Amino acid sequence: MPEIIRFTDVHAARERLRGVAHITPIVTSRTLDAQAGCAMFLKCENVQRGGAFKFRGAYNTISQLTADARARGVLAFSSGNHAQGVALAAQLLGVPAVICMPADAPAVKVAATRGYGAEVIFYDRMRDDREAFARGIAAERGMALVPPYDDPRIMAGAGTAALELCEQVPDLDTLLVPIGGGGLIAGSAVAAHGVRPAIQVLGVEPADGDDTLRSLRAGARVHIAPPTTIADGLRVVQPGALTFPIVQAHVADIFTVSDDDIRAAMRFALLYLKLVIEPSGAVPLAAVLTGRLPASAHRVGLIISGGNIDPPVLAGLWPQVDVHQ
Repeated sequence: MPEIIRFTDVHAARERLRGVAHITPIVTSRTLDAQAGCAMFLKCENVQRGGAFKFRGAYNTISQLTADARARGVLAFSSGNHAQGVALAAQLLGVPAVICMPADAPAVKVAATRGYGAEVIFYDRMRDDREAFARGIAAERGMALVPPYDDPRIMAGAGTAALELCEQVPDLDTLLVPIGGGGLIAGSAVAAHGVRPAIQVLGVEPADGDDTLRSLRAGARVHIAPPTTIADGLRVVQPGALTFPIVQAHVADIFTVSDDDIRAAMRFALLYLKLVIEPSGAVPLAAVLTGRLPASAHRVGLIISGGNIDPPVLAGLWPQVDVHQ
């Protein structure tokens, strides 16, 4: 089993985050339980600082940099939530931050990133290699690169959400996690299996961004065309080199959901759970609502990864209705 991160790394990350990151709540719903046919427990990282789980990994990473590296600053590349997590963590630790974001990133995420004091530099998602683009600027400015997922410190920090969930609900038999580059599910799987070795860890991807599912089937990392899914935080073209071996070792299965499934899950969350969640955070709920859970699932934890939804996307969940009719 890969030793890229260990259960002790997740525990160490939790100590660094103690008193800094929110211990996010668990939400339950009898309506959801009835529809799913089992007990559901939603770990609401949509109310984490920065609006997503990404703050955990960013703070865990930046807090371990040397004084010299902190003085020179940090640089990250992200469509939004990692950007906000790095910008906020850097602000709290007094570290300059530059964030490379795709030109089509949701405006609300760009505004929030700038609001935390970071400089934003845009790139073309369909033309530029975002990592090469970011590494070039980091090298030019002498800044430390904070990757969005392919780093043991990022994975360990992300895994603290699942560690909390397993302590808040100690008898889970299944954990359902969204998959982008794999940092969240890698950290979550290590954390969950450290607490409950028999728990089954399941991943969910958008149908148009199924690079990890294809990679698992192929037994090697597969590169896909840039996804166009509504789940902007999961538009990854290839699993991480470090995250993928952990996924291979720990994840039992991966499901895919359509953009329509994701929208339906977001509507369900608003109407019945009173939760505002972004498309990337809705994919585990979409899998549940479309009947993807295995029959062996009875007490299921879901990581709701974020709530930073662009207002036009939120408004577009329902067709416009003439209220005067």
